[in-house]
Amino acid sequence: MRRLASIAVAAALLSAAPAAVAAQACTWQAAWSSSQLAPAADAQLEPGGWRDATLRQIVRPSLAARRVRVRFSNAFGRAPLTIDAATMALAAAPMGGVVRAATVRPLRFAGGIAVTVPAGAEWVSDAVDLPLRAFDDLAVSLHLPAEPDGQTAHPGSRATSYIAAGDQTGVAELSGARAVDRWYFLSGVDVERCAAPGGVVALGDSITDGYGVIPNSYARWTDVLARRLGGRVAVLNAGIGGNRVLLDGLGPSALARLDRDVLGQAGVRHLILFEGVNDIGVLTRDAPATRDQHRALVEGVIAAFAQIVARAHAHGIMVHAATILPFAGSAYYHPGAESEADREAINAWLRAPGHVDGVIDLDRLLRDPARPTYLARRYDSGDGLHPNAAGYRLIGESIPLARLRR
Repeated sequence: MRRLASIAVAAALLSAAPAAVAAQACTWQAAWSSSQLAPAADAQLEPGGWRDATLRQIVRPSLAARRVRVRFSNAFGRAPLTIDAATMALAAAPMGGVVRAATVRPLRFAGGIAVTVPAGAEWVSDAVDLPLRAFDDLAVSLHLPAEPDGQTAHPGSRATSYIAAGDQTGVAELSGARAVDRWYFLSGVDVERCAAPGGVVALGDSITDGYGVIPNSYARWTDVLARRLGGRVAVLNAGIGGNRVLLDGLGPSALARLDRDVLGQAGVRHLILFEGVNDIGVLTRDAPATRDQHRALVEGVIAAFAQIVARAHAHGIMVHAATILPFAGSAYYHPGAESEADREAINAWLRAPGHVDGVIDLDRLLRDPARPTYLARRYDSGDGLHPNAAGYRLIGESIPLARLRR
């Protein structure tokens, strides 16, 4: 009997072992990311500004970890990009470019100190041991020995970066640095976690990118949402100002960048889709559109949304869609009745059961009850298109957390 009991106990332990191992499995998960584009002339660093230069960029990952790696992007380069030295460290403050000297860690690439990123590609660094709390300010420094052929950037960083001459990647305080409110060549920060992945990507335009937000204030609606999730779920901002669903403009279209900005992010399980206003607005911004053009736009955006949902589902990602905000007060887009009808038609499709996994009805939340085609005055930044600080805060506070914690 004793031998039979021992066999039973051993069998029970063996049957439980896979579950125990799975519970402790550690994986790489995206903790911060930035959508890349080819910057317009006014967002590019001037010719010669990159030669023998150190770029220090401060980002705020929304997950804690002890092992970290970063992703550098040459997605829009016309030739290979050489980085001959790079470090990461905890920043002393969100601004100023000073890091805590004891936390400086050199980055390695397959064991080497330098890397050459092919044109159109990204490169992931080796893992670095660095205790990191959720929402710590992380400084990533890189040195470029030569001028890159084509810049890859995110102009709407709403965070300050610092550029200095020479290789200063390992120093705590940069000498002779100048500030720019843009990110260059840095596309992501991944952390190793022994918890189930549940990352959230917000795919959007300038409202997601944080148009009007004071740099270094971390007051975008995605920042509000990340703090509500308490560092247990990553929130990745994939907003680009002026972005459209169907056509390229300021950056690749939502469809064109879906793989890189959403499906390629490690550990993502949820997508918040918040796009479409620029597709509608641009259609009639410069000249009236025909009835057929309006109909084609609506059909195209809806078909694109369906594509995004299908492709996300194929990667095990749930899609939560936000309705398009009213923008009748916009002098930039000066929408008429036809454009409003387009917006209502797309929103009706989003609200209809079965099209997306969840609806975040920001239209009803932020519109003026007396003038439903306008943003409510208390949430309007003043341009009739973008929310103000109170509006961004309301968006971040209104998103149900239960679904994002699944």
